[in-house]
Amino acid sequence: MRLEGKVAIITGGASGIGRATVDKFVREGAKVLIADISLEAAERAVAEVEAAGHTGMTAACRVDVSDFAEVEQMVATAVSTFGKLDVIFNNAGIAGGAPLLDHDPAKDYVPMIRVDQDGVYYGILAAARQFRDQGTPGVIINTSSIYGEQAAELAFSYSAAKAAVISFTRSAAYELAEHNIRVVAITPGRVGTAIINQFSDELKTVFASEQLRNTMTQPSEIADVVAFLASDEANVINGTVVHVDDGYSVFKQRLDLPVF
Repeated sequence: MRLEGKVAIITGGASGIGRATVDKFVREGAKVLIADISLEAAERAVAEVEAAGHTGMTAACRVDVSDFAEVEQMVATAVSTFGKLDVIFNNAGIAGGAPLLDHDPAKDYVPMIRVDQDGVYYGILAAARQFRDQGTPGVIINTSSIYGEQAAELAFSYSAAKAAVISFTRSAAYELAEHNIRVVAITPGRVGTAIINQFSDELKTVFASEQLRNTMTQPSEIADVVAFLASDEANVINGTVVHVDDGYSVFKQRLDLPVF
């Protein structure tokens, strides 16, 4: 098992990519703090993992990643529960969009930046300090998006936040290398999560057609990549962006399709 003996935090761990990654990490031998804005959902995820036969491998924690004090407490909870920290997957995020000229900054910009951008910064900082204080190697994996590298209609705030995540990743990797801390970002494409599943079957078929396999990526497929990146086998992958978009980014984006 490639993650045996490791302790990880997964934010947004109660649903979507985060939830799939919890299952993958546990199967690979890691203990996981499932951190989510909903404590009830995180506790339900713990119960599901235990029902699958993995007793004592997970714990639940409520966190609002836009609050640095809560992120620091999340890291402290992981350490007090499992004894250390080896990996953090900064995955929690929100989505949404509006035409730029119609923006209400308090509704259409600030919340996205606080969660999708600041939340990742807080996770990087809190985890890196824990790794330094432990004197052990660490891995930080951040969820960006294909829209952190390209423009899209209605995605002004989302794209800005996800672009910042890519920049954070590169800069943090450079600064933290002396502490043996790796930092990597992933950029998912069309993934079959609740955000995508809200659309009609017809539109989901079109979304799938934008990817090279002509199918929607499943959260478990992203989880497989994240588990590899968290492992010692990926030690040379650092300060970079790993595209997990099934070739979506090689196409010119269709402007008549919504991002969210």
